[in-house]
Amino acid sequence: MTKTGTPLVEMRDISISFGGIKAVDHVTIDLYPGEVVGLLGHNGAGKSTLIKCLSGAYQKDAGQIFINGEPVEINNPRDARAQNIETIYQTLALADNLDAASNLFLGREIVSAMGFVDESKMESETRKIMARLNPNFRKFAVPVSALSGGQRQSVAIARAVYFNARILIMDEPTAALGPHETQMVSELIQELKAQGLGIFLIEHDIHNVMKLCDRASVMKNGQLVGTVNVADVTDEDLLSMIILGKKPAKAA
Repeated sequence: MTKTGTPLVEMRDISISFGGIKAVDHVTIDLYPGEVVGLLGHNGAGKSTLIKCLSGAYQKDAGQIFINGEPVEINNPRDARAQNIETIYQTLALADNLDAASNLFLGREIVSAMGFVDESKMESETRKIMARLNPNFRKFAVPVSALSGGQRQSVAIARAVYFNARILIMDEPTAALGPHETQMVSELIQELKAQGLGIFLIEHDIHNVMKLCDRASVMKNGQLVGTVNVADVTDEDLLSMIILGKKPAKAA
């Protein structure tokens, strides 16, 4: 399946070094609206470093980033958010002692004309976004520490989507989740795709990539082994790319 049109994101010829060692070496990847691209590779392959150049956590040494075909400079997380890029880290960065609404608006609280935090408005808005993403979510009045792993992911995703994310970076969103919770997150990702978001999914689990992703980009030793259509390859093909650093002939 050949993608046409303008990518939502293009990271072109990206390089970044630490202490003289090239963590990312002239890598080019892209992402289209309504698509999930999995990023695979051993620890130290460079996938997280590459994507942190997009999230603003790191600054690239060379290369260009394009959003909707326009070159942009992303030097910090604020720059990334200005481009409607949101990152959901594995830790989720939730305040355990606060409820869903307080977490969704943490640092961006809705205030009344009198300058007070409008908790009822925040809860109302949280209910609206949750109805769109996870209609079965009911635990609005409890601290997020009392939520399941999948429900916590729902809160983190809702926070990103509410603030107009168009590009979502997800770091192993189903790690340490059971089958039911994993299915819940899978359904959330499908819903985000349907709404036209583009998602970079950093994954170690090949089965999740085969299930959730449209394409997969594999990295090894800081370089891009290749990007393949998931429908065109097998689990074994992806494993071979990760271990041997070779793109399957049929996907070339």
